[in-house]
Amino acid sequence: MLQPSTQHSEITSQSVPGRAWLMLALATLGFALNFWAWALLSPLGPRFKDSLDLSSFQQSLLVAVPVVVGSLGRIPVGALTDRFGGRVMFPLVSAATIVPVLYLGLAGHSSLTALLVGGFLLGIGGTAFAVGVPFTSAWFPPERRGLAIGIFGAGMGGTAISALTTVKLVDAYGMANPFLVTAAVLAVYAVVAALLLRDAPGRTVPAESLGRRMAATCKLGITWQASALYAVAFGGYVAFSVYLPTYLKTGYGLTQADAANRMAGFVLLAVAMRPMGGWLSDRLGPVKVLAGSLAVVLAGALAQSPTPALMPVGTIAFLAMAAALGAGSGAVFALVAFLSPANKVGSVTGMVGAAGGLGGFLPPLVMGTLYGSFGSYAIGLILLAAVAAAALAFTGTGLSHAVSRRATAHSH
Repeated sequence: MLQPSTQHSEITSQSVPGRAWLMLALATLGFALNFWAWALLSPLGPRFKDSLDLSSFQQSLLVAVPVVVGSLGRIPVGALTDRFGGRVMFPLVSAATIVPVLYLGLAGHSSLTALLVGGFLLGIGGTAFAVGVPFTSAWFPPERRGLAIGIFGAGMGGTAISALTTVKLVDAYGMANPFLVTAAVLAVYAVVAALLLRDAPGRTVPAESLGRRMAATCKLGITWQASALYAVAFGGYVAFSVYLPTYLKTGYGLTQADAANRMAGFVLLAVAMRPMGGWLSDRLGPVKVLAGSLAVVLAGALAQSPTPALMPVGTIAFLAMAAALGAGSGAVFALVAFLSPANKVGSVTGMVGAAGGLGGFLPPLVMGTLYGSFGSYAIGLILLAAVAAAALAFTGTGLSHAVSRRATAHSH
């Protein structure tokens, strides 16, 4: 069993209070709702492409901007969560996300420039992840954190809510409707979170300045090891969740609604597998779970690269990759929760979360550019396979050795 590198919270393995599960549920709900807002532009990408006459690259840029802003924003938000706690940060992030949601729904969808401005600010919603991991981790003992963080990570299914509802609401009630609904739900959650959320007893509050904490975080090996792996696992999930509707519409001629529904299926499977990845990591170790996940991604990307028939080969390849990316994402943060110092979990989470989001920023741009140049997605999927192979090699060598060294050190 892996152990964290410094002190734990006062919560012990003998006693996980009922309040811990309530806090986990509230955090997971907040994560899902903020991710719902964060993903509002993705299902509408094909519609904006047609109505605003966007190029493939412009469409890819539109759905990628919230991803990169939400990713980079996780670095300061994670550090602020270490300092102020999730009780303060969850309502704050949720309330701040309401502003770009209302802007996009009421005025910001008439031009590419307006959409990019709104998408930039919409990235705030993506920072909720860096709030929830340290908040949740502090409530659970080390041997249960993999499962707890995995359950929290299932909140990334908020992107599925967006995929299933956004296009339908626009078709039925007009462009503003999904944005107004999301803003109202976020407002309710911000109030509920402010009233009910509590930070874990014994939460370690750092005394150093933000700059010193970030510098110390950058010196930790786990920060860079987990960042590299999360850029592949979660980055792959994000990339597919924002670009899959475009891929299916362009590559297979599906309707916008059909493509969005299939993307939702991809997302839901990945979401379901994330807690499983954390649970398996508690029992088998994160290295084994990561290695298995990356091997599946490698095989799935190679199988999909020649754009086979959607039924059954394409569907099997995509669903296999969804399951693997979800489980792999859960395993990465099981590793983070076990090996990060207690007072730096938020800072490490911010850095790792940023890497994951940035990993999801580049692939849509690459895929759009390659398709615009060659009329095929094959090269993009082969590149994904190559990246998965490199990550698999690192997991079996560098990461495995690092985990073994730390486990040996803590056993003495």
